[in-house]
Order: sequence, then C-alpha cells, then structure tokens
Amino acid sequence: MSEAAKHFDVVVIGGGAAGLMCALTAGDRGRRVLVLDHANRVGKKILMSGGGRCNFTNMYCEPENFISANPHFVKSALSRYSQWDFIALVDKHGIPYHEKKLGQLFCDHSSKDIVRMLLDECAAAGVAVRTDTPVTDVETGTPHRLQAGAEAIACESLVIATGGYSIPRMGATGFGLDLARSLGLPVQPTRPALVPFTLSGRPLEELEGLSGVALDTVTTAGGMGFRENLLFTHRGLSGPAVLQASSYWEEGQAVAIDLFPGIDLAAHLRELREQRPKLELKSVLGEQLTRRVAQRWCELWVENRALEHLSNADIEQVVAACQPWTVWPAGTEGYRTAEVTLGGVDTAALSSKTMECRTIPGLYFIGEVVDVTGHLGGHNFQWAWASGHAAGEYA
Repeated sequence: MSEAAKHFDVVVIGGGAAGLMCALTAGDRGRRVLVLDHANRVGKKILMSGGGRCNFTNMYCEPENFISANPHFVKSALSRYSQWDFIALVDKHGIPYHEKKLGQLFCDHSSKDIVRMLLDECAAAGVAVRTDTPVTDVETGTPHRLQAGAEAIACESLVIATGGYSIPRMGATGFGLDLARSLGLPVQPTRPALVPFTLSGRPLEELEGLSGVALDTVTTAGGMGFRENLLFTHRGLSGPAVLQASSYWEEGQAVAIDLFPGIDLAAHLRELREQRPKLELKSVLGEQLTRRVAQRWCELWVENRALEHLSNADIEQVVAACQPWTVWPAGTEGYRTAEVTLGGVDTAALSSKTMECRTIPGLYFIGEVVDVTGHLGGHNFQWAWASGHAAGEYA
C-alpha cells in the first residue's frame, strides 16, 4: 500500500444507517470523517424498508427486542441513544411520520426523507461521503491503512458498518465478517433472519390455492411466540408472525401456529353445538380462518358437517389441526429476501460502551455486522442508530 496516504481522523466503511449515524456523530465532535461505500448510493436498505416509507424506529424498543449470544450487550448503546433521541432528530428536520401499529413509526411520505436527513447532518458536520468506492485492502495499526479504489487512505479510527449478507441484490456482502475473521476476531454463526419459510412436497401441496390469504395467529418457533398476521405464499409461509418466528427457528424444528389465538376452540365448538346444532363446521372455522382456509382444513383433517354430528373426539381432532397447526418448514427463502443477518462479530470482542475492538485499538464494528439482531418493526434500525452513535462518540 502506498506510503503517500491521505489522512482522516475517522473512516467509516459502509454508508448505511449505522455508518451514517456514526459519521455525523463523530463529525459533530470536530473529527475529520470519511464515509466509503461500494454501492452507487448510500442508504439503500433505508430506501427500500417499510415499502419505501422506512420503519425508522419503534416507540417500545427495549433490550428484550434483540437476539444476541450476550443479551446484555445492547443495553449500554440503547440507553444512551434511545428511540426518543432519533425521533427528536426526525422532528428537528420536520419529517412527518405516523405510528402504523405496535409502536412502529413510518415516514408519511418517503424513506428518502430519512436518507436526506442523515446526509444533511453529515454535510453540516463536514463529513465527506464517497460512493462507488470499494475498499480492497485493510491493514490495521497506528494508523490504520486501506486502499479505496486507486487511493491510499490512513486513519486513526476505522469503523466497519458494512452490514451482513441480507439482500445481496442491493449490494450486501460479507466484507465486515470476512475482515473480522481475517483479524482473528470471533464471529458467531450467521444465518438469514426475518425471512419467509419454504415448504415442499405434501405440506406445500396441501396449501395450494391459498396464496395471498392472511390470518391472525400466534406463531411460535424456538420457544418464542408472536401474535401477528401469517401470510400463505406460493412457496410457503410469510407475514410478520412468520418473519418474527424465523429468527428463532433452526433447521429441522417444527413451527407451532395457533390459528385461534386467545380462543378456547374446544369449548367454543361445544357451546355452539348446544346453541346452534345445525351450523356447519366450516362456517364456524371460516369466521376466523376465512372461507377458503376453513374449506381446506375440512378437506384435509375433519369432514365438514353440522355441529350436532360432531363427537367430542371429532372436536379434539379439529382443535389438533388448529391449536396448534404444526408445520415443518423445508427451509427459508435465504438471504435473498431475509431482512437481516442473524449472528455476526461476537460481542465479546467489543466494548459495549464504544463498540471498539478490545484487541485492536481504533477499530470499531457497528450495526448489522455485530451479533445483535432485532425483532421486526423498527428495532434493527434503532440498533443501527444507537450503535452508530456509540462509536461516533469515541472514534
């Protein structure tokens, strides 16, 4: 690498949510900051999130909304830069937003408002941002050195904010994870998370024709259940409940889906059998499951007939098919559609206060590249803002 390197106080590799937040925070401290991104524009994941409206945080964000080998790691950063701090920044820029549900905050107009806000803050702090600039070589030391395109760059603090493997069509790579491994840092196993399940063979055939139907469910995997909508797809199951559960699912496990959440279905059917004996089973099931799904469930597991002709054993059979409906996924849709990457740089290698590597001074890892994965609903963005801010205060 050339000795005639251009020097910065801080170089941030990755111009996503965490990287831009870190850059503007460090810039506000008077640090000379450079952001490098290999893509043709920054904030691509911000731009596509929330259907183009960016679910930028969650009003109820707490440490319990995150998965990590060390569940305590997130507490420091989240407490020092909370959802209310980011909301205050959004308010400062006059960006209109609304709560969709469950504390999820979305832009009224466009996710472009959030990217523009971050870039305006970076500009005000004197941060330089370069796109179409892949980093091809990194040497840690005093200073750190890297090759960015044709230019050699040196810096006191190097921040890795390159995300994970999720959604490769948007330019996601394993750059940060590969760098960590090359430096001998521990990396927790990675896999797609917040991702639809795929089915195959008979389980998929049984659901043919139901694609597009959504149901209110409690979907449970790995001991964690989520009450949200489930969506039937051509290839399997999706919807918020499934995406949430996928973060806790491991290959070979079953998924338990309560199709009548909050209802004692057996007692409900016995009561209706007394009160309205001529009512057909599929009509009762259809009130919750939709007519199409109820018809299919009757075809698959219990013959449709009037409730007066259902024995207690028949009712037990109905309940067994609904509370829970047990599904054995063939797999997931993978990183192609996964919203996040589970796993990453082991938090044991980092300071929870500064995000700095314990063994390599001046090297920081933030955002999705770290072994911290949030639940659906704005939590992953809040981790990006909080971890980026934490590093930016010290880099």
